Amino acid sequence: MPTAATASAVTAARTNPVAALLESAEDVFATRGLEGATTGLIAERAGVPKATLHYHFRTKEVLYKHVLQDVFKEWLQASESFNQTDDPAEAIAGYVRTKMELARRRPKGSKIWALEMIAGAPHLREMMLQEVKPWFQDRVARIEHWVAAGRIAPVHGETLMFLIWATTQHYADFETQIRMVTDTSRLTKAWFERATEEVTALVLRAVGLEAAAVSDAA
Repeated sequence: MPTAATASAVTAARTNPVAALLESAEDVFATRGLEGATTGLIAERAGVPKATLHYHFRTKEVLYKHVLQDVFKEWLQASESFNQTDDPAEAIAGYVRTKMELARRRPKGSKIWALEMIAGAPHLREMMLQEVKPWFQDRVARIEHWVAAGRIAPVHGETLMFLIWATTQHYADFETQIRMVTDTSRLTKAWFERATEEVTALVLRAVGLEAAAVSDAA
């Protein structure tokens, strides 16, 4: 007999098959990679016919790129704090907090992105050059503007961005490692909230901002 959860998933797939397919694809690509994933498995887990998948996404590669583009879209939105304020503590803390929340809420998307980068970005080269690079350079320029104005400690903008990426995405990409070495069965929301406070404070201190600025930036 179908469970309530199964019935709910079937209803969701019928109502919004594209969303169901993207969610299923993210799960399959994160665990099996592009080569190991099949459109049949993705469609099955989404609760839709395989023909429906190919109606919306012509090939597995098209679906894969769509998932990666959606991940980047959320990461792009995560850095909106750089556009919303010129206060470095607020902007940096806001970015770190949002990235940590994405690591908690969407770890599989981060894992797919990491696998693509490790492989040399064969499916994202154009997007990396046309979208990611200009976005990255804009954030770096903002950081170096703060350095030049004496508002944060001297640091190369690239270094700070890479530090934030490496730290926040570690909680998504290496979730299994974290759980194993800390004897934690599941990284709960409360666990992430504590980690977020500590990571945010550490990043702020790295650029000469007081840890007390974390509460001001919240």
